[in-house]
Amino acid sequence: MKINLEKLDELRHSAARPMVIDVRSTGEFAAGHVPGAFHICMDEVEARLDDIPEDVPVVLVCHSGDRAGMVCELIEHDRPNAMVLEGGTEAWMNAGRPVVVSQKTRWSIERQVRLTAGLIVLSGTILALTVSGGWIYLAMFVGAGLTFAGLTNFCGMAALFALMPWNKPPRSTPDLNPTP
Repeated sequence: MKINLEKLDELRHSAARPMVIDVRSTGEFAAGHVPGAFHICMDEVEARLDDIPEDVPVVLVCHSGDRAGMVCELIEHDRPNAMVLEGGTEAWMNAGRPVVVSQKTRWSIERQVRLTAGLIVLSGTILALTVSGGWIYLAMFVGAGLTFAGLTNFCGMAALFALMPWNKPPRSTPDLNPTP
């Protein structure tokens, strides 16, 4: 079942206040989410089903509504009170509504991995076609790494990106001259 922004507003101001659950990645959630939304990553929903109430309406949110729709289908048997916000946070923000930002907006590590892996595969393939056939092994190496990541849920490239300075929280510097 889908719900639009106006119906969500009605629910939020009624006695049956809904639980809004954002199913996006941690980085996406931190970059901007609906005020008051709880965060349960899409891949954790089944394990955290007990955290989702049965006695109040539940509104699932993602960027556009697609992932929230998949989660809704996944849990509809156990939580028939679940609905999907049409248009997701994109519709929310396009309507000029406020979002809660808990970190400086940056690309999620998952997005960084997808871009880098895609560029490496594309480069390896182009180089194999134009320079030397041996470059195809670069594309194969990345493909094997992505396959391994899918099978084991460990991605070496993501682990490497997590160590990069642009993915670290900013360090606060102590005030050496505090004012009284």
